[in-house]
Amino acid sequence: MHSLQKAYDARSKKLNKIEQVKELKNPQEAFDKLEEYSQNGYASIPDEDKKYFLKCFGIYDRVATPQKFMIKLRIPGGYLNSIQAREIGECALLYGQDYIDLTTRSQCELRYLDIKDIPTILKRLKSVGIDSYQTGVDNFRNIMTDPLDAFGFDNVLPSYDLLLKLQETFLYSPEWISTLPRKFNTSITGSLSNRCNVFGHDCCFVLAQKDGCYGYNMYLGGKVGKIAKSADIFLANEDEVVKAFESITDLFKRFGFRDNRNKNRLHFLIDAVGMNEISSAIRENAGIDFASAGETMTKMDFNDPDQGKVQLRDGSFGVHVVVPSGVFSGRGLVEVANLSETYGNKEIRFDMEQSLYILGVKDVSALLSESFFEKYKSVNSPYFNHLIACAGTQHCPFGVIENKNDAINMSKYLDEKVPLEKGRVRMYWSACVKGCGIHGLGDIGFEGCKTKVDGEAVSGVNISLGGQLVSEGVEGYTVLKSAPLEFAQLYVESLMLEYKKHKKTDENFEQFHTRILKQYTPASIGFMMKLGAYLRAKKIDIDFGFSDKTHTGKNEEFEIFEIGRRLYYALSKKEAYSAYDRFTNVLKNEKLESIKNIVPDMDENISQMLENILDEKEQNRAVVFSEITPFISLYES
Repeated sequence: MHSLQKAYDARSKKLNKIEQVKELKNPQEAFDKLEEYSQNGYASIPDEDKKYFLKCFGIYDRVATPQKFMIKLRIPGGYLNSIQAREIGECALLYGQDYIDLTTRSQCELRYLDIKDIPTILKRLKSVGIDSYQTGVDNFRNIMTDPLDAFGFDNVLPSYDLLLKLQETFLYSPEWISTLPRKFNTSITGSLSNRCNVFGHDCCFVLAQKDGCYGYNMYLGGKVGKIAKSADIFLANEDEVVKAFESITDLFKRFGFRDNRNKNRLHFLIDAVGMNEISSAIRENAGIDFASAGETMTKMDFNDPDQGKVQLRDGSFGVHVVVPSGVFSGRGLVEVANLSETYGNKEIRFDMEQSLYILGVKDVSALLSESFFEKYKSVNSPYFNHLIACAGTQHCPFGVIENKNDAINMSKYLDEKVPLEKGRVRMYWSACVKGCGIHGLGDIGFEGCKTKVDGEAVSGVNISLGGQLVSEGVEGYTVLKSAPLEFAQLYVESLMLEYKKHKKTDENFEQFHTRILKQYTPASIGFMMKLGAYLRAKKIDIDFGFSDKTHTGKNEEFEIFEIGRRLYYALSKKEAYSAYDRFTNVLKNEKLESIKNIVPDMDENISQMLENILDEKEQNRAVVFSEITPFISLYES
């Protein structure tokens, strides 16, 4: 472990401000004073407790809601029963303005809470086995697993009991409360389908097979913007999983960086010394020569939300409930508890897409006839079934855009403009670069930002495509930067019109992206999204979009010329030149006829753009999309 020590020593010259705050007191001291704070009021709480120490126990002072707190509840694996669900719902009703956020870690958050009520809330929740201990800041966060674990037909190794064993290694333990360099996210699945974003965490245990035996491959270093990588370790049984978990968490605690707060996750320690060194240290620290990795078996996507239900091993069903952007209510969760007792087996599961399942349902039709499903659909439209949106400016100090309603409003807009009877598109929204809405893994990802329109600052988004949960996960790539929100829906409308036009039967957006969009550069896709919006704004009604096959080799200069040639023909029904060779005109003395001569009422911007793209002299032509994008700006449209 010499390399780990060397890397640590190189980064241990200076502690960041949070590490300095952590030295002020034992976090338990803040938690033990909750009763005192509740009696003496908000002003009695020291700044360090509001800003850090209470967060160790999931109690967040939120600037966005002055003198009101949020409590982040630990819901291991997203598993709760009807009694627990009812208690959480009643607490939200009584103390939290009937508001609940469902999160991408399969847990929930209560908001708008007064300090005077927090001890009572925590006692009520603890009475049913729910609390918020160690759910914030430099602690182990909620461990995720398949919400259908043990019940699902695609589950090979039930993993929930093992999850609880992992949790026992740190929960309520003074040596682990606020002692990590940063937060630590963990996932485990024994299923063939990836229902828990299993590759997106600091430490991931993923169903695998080696030498005819099932176990778990270990992946490490995932975080927002980075998929975890294989540690080349196969864990053959539960004891090995626990030992490997204890080993890597001990190593992170001892050697993890504590200087630059933005680079203190496990990912950066792995970057510094290499995965081989980390894997070797895990084996040495555990005292076990773990086998090399087997074949990862969790390779399938999940489509339960598109069907609204999924058959379980005992013949009953898990019925899915779509909660757009995770915006739920205490009253809604109480209703879910009641429905699970009437129609199900009293088991409820939160999922990674901020929605939930009611398990053990035998009469699905009777359940779906309940008035609850008039508001919360079992099957919503393709724009809502897989919608994610993190807290945003209304609740989070880091949020740059409102986010939740932005996501909902775009889905409503697309439902109206490009209705889809069938299909699937995963739209994941993060209100800032921190990426709590896991936007990088969405089919279409949105990252909140600020941009300018006519010199005025407005809310915007960076738009990405191509994120995947399947196999070992894929991070998306940016196609548009700083798109104003008022135009972003128009740009995405262009994409969805293309998806609807080109999609094969039962083809989802991810498959459409792989088959068609991946043939193009990101700049080309972004340009086409804007061009489609511009043509519609100008009421230029032509059938123009992506081709099923292109031979441009993802060369921007070739893509631009091909777009110009095709657009010229679509508008005029005439080729710009008589012959072409490798995306240029063959006859060099042949003059380009202005599109305005053929189509007299042609939009001036389009006309100028085509001349810029198709000029008879190659040296005068645009070679990158940034040269022609100003011609199709919606700002003055």
